[in-house]
Amino acid sequence: MLLNPTLTLVNARSPAPSARKHFVGVGLAAALAVFGSGHASAAERIAPKVMVITMFGEETKPWLEARKLTTKIKVPGLSKDYPEVACDTQGLCVMTTAMGYANAASSTAALVLGDKFDLKQTYFLIDGIAGVDPRDGTLGSALWARYVIDGGLRHDIDPRQIPSDWPDGMLPLGAAKPGDKAGWNAGTEVYALNPKLAEKAFELTRSVELADGKEAETYRARYQDEAARAKPAVKLCDTVSIDTYWHGSKIGDAMERWAKHATDGKANYCTTQMEDNATLTALKRGADEGLLDFERIAVLRTASNFDREAPGQSVAESLSATSGGFGPSVTNAYRVGSAFADAVIKNWPSWSAGKQ
Repeated sequence: MLLNPTLTLVNARSPAPSARKHFVGVGLAAALAVFGSGHASAAERIAPKVMVITMFGEETKPWLEARKLTTKIKVPGLSKDYPEVACDTQGLCVMTTAMGYANAASSTAALVLGDKFDLKQTYFLIDGIAGVDPRDGTLGSALWARYVIDGGLRHDIDPRQIPSDWPDGMLPLGAAKPGDKAGWNAGTEVYALNPKLAEKAFELTRSVELADGKEAETYRARYQDEAARAKPAVKLCDTVSIDTYWHGSKIGDAMERWAKHATDGKANYCTTQMEDNATLTALKRGADEGLLDFERIAVLRTASNFDREAPGQSVAESLSATSGGFGPSVTNAYRVGSAFADAVIKNWPSWSAGKQ
């Protein structure tokens, strides 16, 4: 039944969408009857307008504190640390995968393949923090992705043994040297997101007021790049996923080359994180089965740290430094992500029809 203006609940036993009966006039009272006990009936599936995917508790915390996410749905297969999806009565749900590829893929697959949610019209927002290239952004910046590139599906030679005429030791799978085309692939190396949705998300959120801090302001002044020294801003660029938390200018330059090579020069790598290709792979499997629309996925990463050292700083010092970026980054992930989610929910008749 359709609970207006609340989340849609779909009878899990209904044979097809065309055969479902919708009772538009049920209203808020019926919604509260369903959600008042804090959980949905086992015979119903929730159809969120927006599903926010975070990776760990500090990313989720602002959503839980600012929203009335009082409906908790336990989903078999989620991380034992984050076993529930939290939803409000307006169409917003938030889940947490736990960090890294294995957790991200497993938790997202559990959500998509489970029987608790109808995700056919849902917009997905992957919303978390990341490292940032100081040539493209600064601490606290919010960066919408167009391309999501796997930084780990490759051959790799130890830096101490790289041939002298190679720029780095990163080779595509099945290649003989850097720059060669891959000889074989896993099929999950690159995800090109819906460019219209990425542009729309950017336009909707570019004027959001972003949090900053004195510590972050002082730390960013160590860098010479204009983008690094600037105030936080909302931008469009691209992101690289890899389980390994790498750091440093040399590997950063290698990752930039990797991202460009993987996308035939189309990607501008600016953020690095540990989950997105894994999350997107699980979502793509669901889309292939008709369980969701892959064109309704947006990826937002906010900068908690620079991915390389400042001039005069060692890589080891940079890796362990307290930059002041964590607080602004988790705050801005919520502020910008929330602005996007609110726009979708407020104008749901248009968004549900795919008319952004």
